Amino acid sequence: MQYAEITGWGKYTPPSVLTNDQLATFIDTSDEWISSRTGIKERRISHINTAEMATLAAKQALARAGLLAEDIDMIVVATCSPDLLVPNTASKVQQLLGSNHAACYDLSAACSGFLYALQSATAQIRMGMANKALVIGAERMSWFMNWSKRDTAVLFGDGAGAVVLEASENKSGLLASKIGCDSSARDILKVSNFGTDMDRYVNPPGPLEIAFQGPDIFKRAVRGMGGATQAVLKAAKLSVDDVDVLVPHQANARIIETLQQHLKVADDKVMVNIDKYGNTSAATIPIALCEAVEQGLIEPGSNIMSAAFGAGLTWAAAYIKWGERTTPLSDYEQQEQDCDKNAMELTRIAREHCLAASASES
Repeated sequence: MQYAEITGWGKYTPPSVLTNDQLATFIDTSDEWISSRTGIKERRISHINTAEMATLAAKQALARAGLLAEDIDMIVVATCSPDLLVPNTASKVQQLLGSNHAACYDLSAACSGFLYALQSATAQIRMGMANKALVIGAERMSWFMNWSKRDTAVLFGDGAGAVVLEASENKSGLLASKIGCDSSARDILKVSNFGTDMDRYVNPPGPLEIAFQGPDIFKRAVRGMGGATQAVLKAAKLSVDDVDVLVPHQANARIIETLQQHLKVADDKVMVNIDKYGNTSAATIPIALCEAVEQGLIEPGSNIMSAAFGAGLTWAAAYIKWGERTTPLSDYEQQEQDCDKNAMELTRIAREHCLAASASES
């Protein structure tokens, strides 16, 4: 039987950091308010677009797998913040990598996107339709932000993570998964003033708005992720004691803690980095996977459980068996995308527009 082993892993986190204290200079909030409710201390603001971030994460993943871009025959990018609607972001990644024949497609499932994409690519490798695939989660969430809205402006950040999948006889990679969607409540988490649902002839159409009903999202996230995880454990014939590492979507520290308690997983088995990056949507899980390997939390043969919940309302859980290697065959340190602006400078124009629009409404 053929499996889809993870042989490379990489991430890109923008250098510009926006702290809670900096947010408090233009929003009615504080470090204590944000930290106690979300677990977030800071987030990254990107100076480059989604495709470029995805490419930098992919380059590191390829180097660690010991592969070249031309070795890849499939590129899947999970994102809800594409550079363009047409053509897709994955084709831009192919162009930037120099991989000229790989099949390319984007997948939009918001925060669950990476696990959706991982299942899709794994299925194609296991069916013999692909041999080596790049699966990337990349988001430029700061582009969506209405910087006058405290409930959402404090939550999100930018970044990208990637893994390389290779056809293998080793029983590893994604071995069981469960994905789904509860569309009955899709309006509790959405971005308006965007896409063909927008009245394009209104001038100006106004800032993007993220509808975010926190308490309801919290309850549904815990229920969706917990239920999907239990279903995957049952399908894989595993108990919680068999799980070596839990890599949850990094949306809110309280959600992570509740899921951890629901599954009865010890603290030292849970990967948490939301304090550094905030919610990077589809990028949270691949970034966390990468850092879990770098920190030694993931070891050869580790049993990994991952779960996510996102707009739609999509949900996903996955059982990943890590392969035999946690040491990169090579590495890639990006240098070509240096930034000479800090996060406050990068967000200045957007903040001014959002705050002016808010003032005019009131």
